[in-house]
Amino acid sequence: MKARPKIGATGELTFQIEARHAIDFADGGMPAVLSTPSLVGFLERTAREILAGCLDEGERSVGIEIEIRHLAPTPVGHSVHCTARVVGTEGREVTFQVEARDQSELIARGLHTRRVIRVESFAKRVREKTASATSS
Repeated sequence: MKARPKIGATGELTFQIEARHAIDFADGGMPAVLSTPSLVGFLERTAREILAGCLDEGERSVGIEIEIRHLAPTPVGHSVHCTARVVGTEGREVTFQVEARDQSELIARGLHTRRVIRVESFAKRVREKTASATSS
């Protein structure tokens, strides 16, 4: 990591909810709303983009922990604004406070931790795991 992100550094991402971001059980009167897994993905992306400028060539960040409360539904077609703010750094790990809001209210809040990894080492570990699984 060429530089640690500063405590308080903030990133933002706004997206519009499409059908592919909705729950897969929207039937029988259940409205199509933003799914929690999709929301988590957008919150992770918001945090990942803060770290992008701090990384050396050959490094990426991966999510290692997330604690989120999905507080309110947001219908397909609405926009969601995500924010991530650096609240801690320790070694190669960075912790973010994350939030998401739609046009009406706060819809999610929590903490997310990412670890900076070397792509080459990570890829080697994945190859070894893949080889081990196919030889079993």
